[in-house]
Amino acid sequence: MVYVGIDLHKKTIVLCVVDQQRVVQTRKTLSCAEPKKIVAFFSELGEFQAVVEATASYEWLWLLLEPLARRLVLAHPKKLRIIAESRRKSDRIDAQVLAEFLARDEIPESYRPTPRQRQHRVLVRQRCYVRRRAASAKIKMRRVLADYNADRPKLFSVEGLKYLSRVKLAAADRFVIDQLRQEWEQRLEQLEAINQRLREFAKRAPAAEREARAAMASVPSVGTVTVDVVLSEVADVQRFRSSKDVVAYAGLAPGFRESAGKRHDLSISKEGSRLLRWALVEAAWRLVRLSNKWQSVFEKLSQRRGKRKAIVAVARRLLTILVAVWRSGQCYRPVTV
Repeated sequence: MVYVGIDLHKKTIVLCVVDQQRVVQTRKTLSCAEPKKIVAFFSELGEFQAVVEATASYEWLWLLLEPLARRLVLAHPKKLRIIAESRRKSDRIDAQVLAEFLARDEIPESYRPTPRQRQHRVLVRQRCYVRRRAASAKIKMRRVLADYNADRPKLFSVEGLKYLSRVKLAAADRFVIDQLRQEWEQRLEQLEAINQRLREFAKRAPAAEREARAAMASVPSVGTVTVDVVLSEVADVQRFRSSKDVVAYAGLAPGFRESAGKRHDLSISKEGSRLLRWALVEAAWRLVRLSNKWQSVFEKLSQRRGKRKAIVAVARRLLTILVAVWRSGQCYRPVTV
């Protein structure tokens, strides 16, 4: 049995092969554009285990090596600090450290989503991207109109768009407005297509996912968009030991520093998915507007911490509720906060 550390880059992969005593057997650099040579190299190794870091583009290599390897391990990049903090850092050293950690069975593993979870995540993130681009086009149109003191409320209603067509602008600004409006309308068409695809995707969900969707949708202020974001970004709630672990994964856990018996609270870590944090904070704002109970919680927190920290705290509590109903499969039942 040999152990292979793989340092994956956009154009090349750097390999280091060690034996069970962690003695380097061979090193190799291969082109990502030549998958046949990659397969040939690994086929000649005999029985092997391999490890690769969970970068943005590892999936193609995983699928290529999965039929050949006795075991493939996906390493968590942030937990492999010995590589990131090494003074002597190079591709060769990174690959060797990965191989040595694998030989000692000390690789901190990263979660690999299932094919359905990956496809869900792709669609949800694309919807978020299109929504941002549509919003950006609207903001730019308002900015052009502001130069003429011509911005109006409800600009993107039927009547507002008629007004937009009539307002007098310089030729260059009219050209820009027309292009931005065309972009905005195209984004709306794309958004409708993505929403339709996500609705079809949800219809094909297995029983456990349908149960999770129904349970989370029963929570006040939580709509389809929030459910999709939480499902796609968390992927599998059972991989977490507790709701605190999910909160930490979402980057909503506040840090602290303690010294000489004194504790100083820090801001949230902001690690993990920004999209997940955004969706939870948006849902938290809706929750405090809809519910007197949660509005009271928010106001009490605001007095001590300020509004920004208070809404993050509400988002954190909302996430724990979503995790609880997801785990149990039961619909939300209000309790005293």
